[in-house]
Amino acid sequence: MRTEQEKLKRIIYESLSPRRKKFIERIGYENWDPFQEPKDPRKIKTDVSKKTAKQLFEEFLREMNFEQESSSFKQGVLELCRDIVNKEDRAKGVYYFILWYKQLLDKQGVEPSWEEL
Repeated sequence: MRTEQEKLKRIIYESLSPRRKKFIERIGYENWDPFQEPKDPRKIKTDVSKKTAKQLFEEFLREMNFEQESSSFKQGVLELCRDIVNKEDRAKGVYYFILWYKQLLDKQGVEPSWEEL
């Protein structure tokens, strides 16, 4: 089988353009592997819980029963999920603001009324 691969490698090399052959000669014909798998350029980004932005988004809407919310609501949630997965400072700012705001309302004994916001 090894000789079959060598024959196929030679056939592939002979069919290449002169410019491509020159590149292969530069790296060395013996080092050239025309059979190697291409690298997958897509790296799936996840957060610390190993979930993608889409998974976070869908799980949040389902568990909090927000499937029927407006598209603007959902767009905001999705943007925040993406920012979290991409480790954007914007998500960090939103997170700390929400914590601070919750403490502020708790100190005042006030429950947030989303209809008034």
